[in-house]
Amino acid sequence: MPNLLQDAVPKPKQSFGFRRALQAEKSAPPTPVDQTPEQISVLEAARLYRKGVTSVLDLIAPAAMRVQSRYLDLGGKLVSTMFVVTYPRYIAVGWFAPIILMNAELDISMFFYHVPADVILKQLKNKVGTVEAQLSTDREKGAPRDPLLETALRDIEQLRDSITQGTEKFFQFALYVSVYAENEKALNDKIEEIDGIFGSRLVLAKRGYYQSEQGFNSTLPLCNDELSIYFNMNSSPCASSFPFISSDLTSDDGVMYGVNRHNGSLIVFDRFSLQNANAVVFATSGAGKSYAVKLEVLRSLMFGMDVLIIDPENEYKHLSDAVGGTFLSVSLNSQVKINPFDLPRPVGGADRPADIIRSAVVTIKGLLRVMLGTVTPAEDSILDQALIQTYAKKDITPESDLRKVEPPLMTDFISILEGFEGTRDLVLKLRKYTEGTFAGLFTSPTNIDTQNQLMVFSVRDLEDELRPIAIYMIVNYIWNVVRSELKKRILVIDEAWWLMQNEDSAKFIFALVKRCRKYYLGVTTITQDVNDFLSSPYGAAIVTNSAIQLLLKQSPAAINNIQKIFMLTDGEKYLLLEGAVGQGIFFAGPKHVAVQVVASPVEDRIITSDPKQLLEMEQGSTVRTNFVS
Repeated sequence: MPNLLQDAVPKPKQSFGFRRALQAEKSAPPTPVDQTPEQISVLEAARLYRKGVTSVLDLIAPAAMRVQSRYLDLGGKLVSTMFVVTYPRYIAVGWFAPIILMNAELDISMFFYHVPADVILKQLKNKVGTVEAQLSTDREKGAPRDPLLETALRDIEQLRDSITQGTEKFFQFALYVSVYAENEKALNDKIEEIDGIFGSRLVLAKRGYYQSEQGFNSTLPLCNDELSIYFNMNSSPCASSFPFISSDLTSDDGVMYGVNRHNGSLIVFDRFSLQNANAVVFATSGAGKSYAVKLEVLRSLMFGMDVLIIDPENEYKHLSDAVGGTFLSVSLNSQVKINPFDLPRPVGGADRPADIIRSAVVTIKGLLRVMLGTVTPAEDSILDQALIQTYAKKDITPESDLRKVEPPLMTDFISILEGFEGTRDLVLKLRKYTEGTFAGLFTSPTNIDTQNQLMVFSVRDLEDELRPIAIYMIVNYIWNVVRSELKKRILVIDEAWWLMQNEDSAKFIFALVKRCRKYYLGVTTITQDVNDFLSSPYGAAIVTNSAIQLLLKQSPAAINNIQKIFMLTDGEKYLLLEGAVGQGIFFAGPKHVAVQVVASPVEDRIITSDPKQLLEMEQGSTVRTNFVS
């Protein structure tokens, strides 16, 4: 092996004669007859110098090695090797994963020796003859049937068919595991633990006695099998032992969503690197869905991303206050006003005024249908004409410069609607939003500053009847802001099932989810009412158009629907039924892994929704304030 570290090791001073002797030795060393005593002395000094230079082998080799009957002592560290003797008739794919993922220092080697098909077919043919002869003899003697022989015969015949058809190959398979420990007790404990895992799979493994050195050599990365302990296997069971089956979901960029429960790796992902940046979160109440989303929001803010949140229960106020966000409480008596007739500002001429006005009319008609309930085709046509005239009254036409116009209000629309025949019932229904019980929410110009990185729109103080309407209006306002300025943003819609109750609002959210990718927006929809959400055709379509999906603990009533939509295995189904808080399944495109949502203590204090924890923090803050006073 070349001395790779020779240049890095300090060298003693060399005289000219010494260097010349080294060069001479490398090129064409003289014969002993021609060597003078002085040359012999110089060459001997060069040889001694090379012995004192550290090599790579010196660095990686242990200081000493002692071979014992049960283990190998490598410079104070003990190593013992186990080998597999036999396997059960059936073995599951990935049965070896618990040993690979153990928190222990292991060396694992697998050796596959291919057996030619003609050789194994000949042996199987002889074996079939032997088994059939035994079965025939038992029948002639009137002995009871032997299920073991009958099963063996079926297996042999099936294997012969597979090998003949080329769908299976035959191998001699050797599996060795070397275990390392600091002392003999720890080594024995690890050996017993691994033996227990093997035994739980009905795999018989033994520890190498008086073969510790051969076992250690067999698990070194030298492809040298010195134990030669094989088991005959065809391709399928060999593949079930393949070690690289652990799901991994991580990337170089993005935020950390949690810890992979399969192998303990971090789930780090950039949602904007997928085909779309949309996400859906399904979980029962108290399973940690808002906690997981707030954790993503907090970490996304650190990367400079803008986040907009629709909060139905004031769950995000503590987070907003902690990071200096804008918290807007939308209610009948609030100073926060949003005008549903607002228009997005055109950007760079990409959107023509006629297209913007047409889109606004379609969106407001959807809002009016949510407010009015059932609308006939004739009434829908009247609403369409009234909206166009309402904008035209404010000089908002396809020829207008939309950057300089003042949008109309709901009162302007009602005054125009009154001029149409057959609109008396429509006007009466709408007046309660401008003059009646619900007056004040839709009758003022927008007065919101959207410059903050985090904006939270709370609708907790609104009546249940007004919540779907207000959420629709807020989403429309956010969509106008998004279309007006291209920027990396996330929109979080908590309790999205409110919008799925009405077809028009569900259709609007679906259209938003489909179009948001072009405007660098990722929409996160959160719901605990999974059946209501998925029963809507638009809800199922939203799931399909969301590249990221997070499923936490589910109720038994919803789990079958969840399993069907997400094509879960029975094991994943029970994981969602029995998982603890913050445990679930994380989907990113075609991949998915079991996830445990994990936050640091500082993040936990900022994003927690636990009333007990919030009360303790509030009481602690009050005590500190009184102490300072």
